[in-house]
Amino acid sequence: MSAGTLSWLSIVRLGLVQMCLGSIVVLTTSTLNRLMVVELALAAAIPGALVALHYAIQMMRPKWGYTSDTGGKRTRWIIGGMAILATGALMAASAVVLMHTTFWPGMILSVLAYAVIGVGVGAAGTSLLALLASATAPERRAAAATITWLMMIAGIAVTASTVGIFLDPYSSTRLMQVVAIVTGGAVALTALAVAGIEKRAHTAHRAETDAAPFWEGLKEVWSEKRARVFTIFVFLSMVSYFMQELILEPYAGMVFGFTPGQSTGLSGAQHMGVFAGMITVGIASTGLGIGSLRTWVVAGCIGSAASLAAVAALGQVGQWLTPAVVAMGYFNGMFAVATIGAMMMLAGEGRKDREGTRVGLWGASQAIAAGFGGLTGAAAADLMRISLPVPEAFGTVFLAEAVLFIISAAMAFVILDRGRPVPAAGFVAGE
Repeated sequence: MSAGTLSWLSIVRLGLVQMCLGSIVVLTTSTLNRLMVVELALAAAIPGALVALHYAIQMMRPKWGYTSDTGGKRTRWIIGGMAILATGALMAASAVVLMHTTFWPGMILSVLAYAVIGVGVGAAGTSLLALLASATAPERRAAAATITWLMMIAGIAVTASTVGIFLDPYSSTRLMQVVAIVTGGAVALTALAVAGIEKRAHTAHRAETDAAPFWEGLKEVWSEKRARVFTIFVFLSMVSYFMQELILEPYAGMVFGFTPGQSTGLSGAQHMGVFAGMITVGIASTGLGIGSLRTWVVAGCIGSAASLAAVAALGQVGQWLTPAVVAMGYFNGMFAVATIGAMMMLAGEGRKDREGTRVGLWGASQAIAAGFGGLTGAAAADLMRISLPVPEAFGTVFLAEAVLFIISAAMAFVILDRGRPVPAAGFVAGE
């Protein structure tokens, strides 16, 4: 299997797939979540549990990655996964419509829909990253990670804003039309974006080259020390990353007196910080050749820890929260995109034709951490509020996250090679 053959144009085209994934997922985690809580007046725990279900299903990512390794033709897994994801999103929207008249049939359909969504995200996302990892030159992997994740954030932002406009005035018919357009467009764009890339990159695998059972392949990858320790690092760092997800806006409202609109704006400011952090890594590491992936991961973790400590401390002051949250987003983005770049680098180490299995293992670790971290952060804040004032209760959780980020930084310092700089590489059209 040859590697390092993706041109910049091909990397951008694969980034379009990541953008499509983000566009569909944001419908289910944001738009439908709001409809269930506000229009249907359901407990927020219900959509929260449905989102947790779609993360739980992604524990199967190693299996899907292994299948794309040994069965070949990652393209069909990417397109097929996107089609499954689109189907799940349509089912989820239909379930919301159904709940308006008959709750339990709609609830049952929602559970099935979010399970399907988890399958689609896992199958498409894992194979996409495996293709990037196996076919991108080492000096371009950090840039590839930056490009694809920036495009995903762009897809989320554009979809969230435009869907909000077209949904007003809200009706069930309008909801189904909007979701159908977004999901249908995502599947069509994905098929166009990936057409011919795998064949030209010469990364297609032959099933007959490896007939080992899945568990043997997974055991083989788990026996690789760096792959195993990196899995633990991904889990720990992503728990840190997601613990604040469900408590930041309540913290802003309860402690700083933010209105719902202001807290939503705070979330937007945080994501702008994430965007800026990702761009910094892409330009500095790839364009200017500054720093190694280890440097950027460690710096992102330490910066995130410092920002979380500031967010906690400012609860005693009652002001200046937004700059601290923007800084947190900035270092989160730096850490996240550098970690993806490191993952793509490490995916090609060890036995060949196991890139999908490694990516799947790390993807499963991330998905478990996302669900666990979010729920743990919310539950911890609730428990702390029983015995502590609100600022101290939330602040304790933020400080716990900061400690986890410091531990993650120490792990990254040991796992990742110091001597792996990202050489400068220009974006040459058609290269």
